[in-house]
Amino acid sequence: MSKKRLVFAGTFLVALGALFIPIEGKAPAATGPTAKASALDLSGFSSAPPGAPLDLLFIHHSVGGQLLTDPGPEKEKASCVYEAHPNGGGLRRKLTEQGYRVHEASYGSEIGEDTDLFHWAPKFRDKMDKVLRVSLNDEVLPEGEVNRIVVFKSCYPNNRFRGEGTAPGNPAGPELTVWNAKAALTSLLPELAKRKDTLFVYLTAPANVLKRSTEPAWKWTAKRILGKPTDEEIAQRQADLARSFNNWVKSPEGWLNGYPEKNVVVFDYYDVLTNRGESNFSLHGSLGNTDNHPSSEGNEKTADELVPFINRAVRRAGLVP
Repeated sequence: MSKKRLVFAGTFLVALGALFIPIEGKAPAATGPTAKASALDLSGFSSAPPGAPLDLLFIHHSVGGQLLTDPGPEKEKASCVYEAHPNGGGLRRKLTEQGYRVHEASYGSEIGEDTDLFHWAPKFRDKMDKVLRVSLNDEVLPEGEVNRIVVFKSCYPNNRFRGEGTAPGNPAGPELTVWNAKAALTSLLPELAKRKDTLFVYLTAPANVLKRSTEPAWKWTAKRILGKPTDEEIAQRQADLARSFNNWVKSPEGWLNGYPEKNVVVFDYYDVLTNRGESNFSLHGSLGNTDNHPSSEGNEKTADELVPFINRAVRRAGLVP
């Protein structure tokens, strides 16, 4: 094609794009399915403090560290272990007030380094004894003391599914499909069942925000003409798959269906950040809902719900009367 024709084609696409591109390039509102699933009902158990000191470990990266710490100017004492952060949710303080002794494992430590969905089964299979001894990263609890509660989560990239995949899925991945993710969590349960005296609290990965498209008009238009998905459409599809997967994770008819023990529970962090199905994207992102890290408001809301949830779960698991 001649240079003149290329210039004309590019000009035509840009002009045509002006007819379709959302005003000011803003991404459209989430419109995918937001069907909710019922979660395990813990309402029959008291939400009061446990009444006995319990050691609790949270395995996390940046989002979890910010959820734990108090809001304030950023002050980091170890990688993603904060003394304060603008996105702080105050969870550590609120748990401590209930009588829990809170410990952390994050980036750079043996237990905290790998936290994607495909890492959990190998980590708990091969390093469970070390998990239960963590005080802070690679530091260990005094002899004879163990973590009775282990809270663990993956981060928001684990909600960027590439498709449904094929049943029954591969627990090792590596492609992040819904079926591979289901297989990974299913392969984890036999390891958790070996520790009936330990409560495992899985937090679903936090939702991604719906970001403004940065695609040039000509590229967006070309994709529309060729029938290829735009960046926004890819993000919407990922968010819809994330809703479907996390519904399965928390549903008694999903991940834990047939699991005979009472030492595993799911807290739906994803659902909290999406305002319980108002969207399939986070509505509590930081920096004006442009950053995937949840804001202080979103984290404080999460902490307020998570503390009584854990109080009920420890009673269900038989850790306290």
